[in-house]
Amino acid sequence: MEINQSLERLSHLVNIIPPLISKIPEEEFNLNPAPGKWSKKQILGHLLDSAANNHQRFVRIQFENVPSIYYDQDNWNLYNHHQDLSKKHLIDFWTIYNTHLIQLVARIPAENLERKGKGKDGSLNSLSWYIEDYVKHMEHHLKQIVNY
Repeated sequence: MEINQSLERLSHLVNIIPPLISKIPEEEFNLNPAPGKWSKKQILGHLLDSAANNHQRFVRIQFENVPSIYYDQDNWNLYNHHQDLSKKHLIDFWTIYNTHLIQLVARIPAENLERKGKGKDGSLNSLSWYIEDYVKHMEHHLKQIVNY
C-alpha cells in the first residue's frame, strides 16, 4: 500500500466506521470478553492512543534525527480511562483525530517520506512505512469491533 492508497483507505474508514460503531448496543460495546482482554470500547480507545503516538511520528520524523517513539499500550489504555468514557465521545474523537491525520499526511513533502524513525524493538522504519502500518493496524482492530 502506498501513501495515497493509505490516505484513501483512511478517508473511507472515517466515513463508514462511525455509523457502524454507533449501532453497537452499549452492553456489547462495554463488555470485557475475558480477564486481560479489552472491550470494544477499549479497542477503540487503543486506536485513539495509536493515533496520538503516530501523530508524533508523522510530525517528528520530518525534523528530528531518527526519533524513537513508542508507548506502553496497556498503560495508555488504562490511564486514558477509555472504558469510562461515552461511546459518542470516543467515536467523535476517533473521527476528528483521523480526519486531522489525513490532512497532515496529505501535506508531507515526498522527500520526508523516507526519513526514519526507531521502533520499540530498535528497528528503523521510514515515515511512509509508519503511515501505511498505521492504517493496517487500525483495520486489524476495527475488524475486532465491527464488521464492514
